[in-house]
Amino acid sequence: MMMNQIANRRQLLTQSGMGLGMLALAGLMSDDAGAQQATDGGGGSSLRSKSPHFAAKAKRVIHLFANGGPSQIDTFDPKPALEKMAGKTLSDKLGRDRRLGGVAHPSIFKFAKHGECGTEVSELFPNVAKHVDKMCVIRSMVTDVPNHEPGLMMMNCGDIVRPRPSVGSWALYGLGTENQSLPGYVVMCPSGLPTAATANWRSAFLPGIYQGTHVDTKYTDPDELIANIENKFLVHGQQHRQLDLVRQLNQMHIDGRDDDPQLATRIESLELAFRMQGEAREAFDVSDEPAHIQEMYGDSLQGRQMLIARRLSQRGVRYVQVYHGAGQPWDSHAAIEKNHPRLAKECDQPIAALLADLEQQGLLEDTLVIWGGEIGRTPTVQLPVTATPGRDHHNDGFTVWMAGGGVKGGTTYGATDEVGLKAVENRVHVHDLHATILHLLGFDHTRLTYRYAGRDFRLTDVHGNVVTDIIA
Repeated sequence: MMMNQIANRRQLLTQSGMGLGMLALAGLMSDDAGAQQATDGGGGSSLRSKSPHFAAKAKRVIHLFANGGPSQIDTFDPKPALEKMAGKTLSDKLGRDRRLGGVAHPSIFKFAKHGECGTEVSELFPNVAKHVDKMCVIRSMVTDVPNHEPGLMMMNCGDIVRPRPSVGSWALYGLGTENQSLPGYVVMCPSGLPTAATANWRSAFLPGIYQGTHVDTKYTDPDELIANIENKFLVHGQQHRQLDLVRQLNQMHIDGRDDDPQLATRIESLELAFRMQGEAREAFDVSDEPAHIQEMYGDSLQGRQMLIARRLSQRGVRYVQVYHGAGQPWDSHAAIEKNHPRLAKECDQPIAALLADLEQQGLLEDTLVIWGGEIGRTPTVQLPVTATPGRDHHNDGFTVWMAGGGVKGGTTYGATDEVGLKAVENRVHVHDLHATILHLLGFDHTRLTYRYAGRDFRLTDVHGNVVTDIIA
């Protein structure tokens, strides 16, 4: 009779839908268990801190995503030769090319050399330019398709079509996280989602616990940034006792079933959700930062995002991705002379503040900071030519820069031809960038694999070479 009663309870939990939600939270409720997690990296948790293949130069990543595709010709890759060709077709062969068939369109923005290294940067980024001695500017990035969604999928997941785990998911899978009370992979995008939405930070066939946690940073109140972070109906002791019971029911539920990754993921996610009650609000609340730090970042949406990114990294979050905004804000098909200055002004001071703050906090040395978009933009004017010209998409020669985390500062790597049509020196495919990121995190990209559907998958598939020349 007792066994039948137990089975009926299981059925009730399964059918009612209440179960697997609350159940998992119990394990976290034990103060002793929490203390044990703090000392052993999370016990049996999938998010426990793990060792890489070899000594890492970077412990964490902050990826600043200029979604939409900034123009390299107007920011970090000057092309004075375009001025001589203004209004002319760059090549007779391009006459019928939908993207490149327009006339040469030189940048109206002035470039100047900065730092001891003399790296040239556009006047659009005067504050970031002060940090070029910390940066490696890669001017020869290439990707497979000059469109947003495949570009985003390639930059984030290493594949333009097939569902594959994101870079952040691979990093979290390989390294775990240093803080068991916060998500190990946080994605910030204000006012909505980027193009391709949550596919940008999916875990695909990796366990779901490794997918990114999205935060809408349009909100300033931590209680709105992290919804439902507090149980307003039960005091801690009551919740503790309730979830202790749920843990027992949960264990009974699992004992009678074969290994179920989805169930395990749900349990671990809910355990994390409970742990977050104690730390998430504080991590996302920038109001307790000193006045001079808040002033350095600026009282703006981008300033808050960058400051939160530093706070999360400081608290052991492994991978933080910061999108400029919903959709594809940097996609300047028209009025680039108006839109790019506006966008750059929004993020220039905050990005510079992030680099300076990470350095003064002693974090830049082992924090890899990446900036760039999913594609670049053409050296020609968008067709048809209008009174407010812009640039079309470009995939063969755009710019990404990296700083900290073992990167060789004060350098430029690769080059495009004199008018920016094509990467001609030290081409860096996105697969190479991914291989290099994983190398800086301490991984041989060919060995960081996950067996799924009968084969071992990796972020770089069968491609990718580490760009050793940019590693300090």
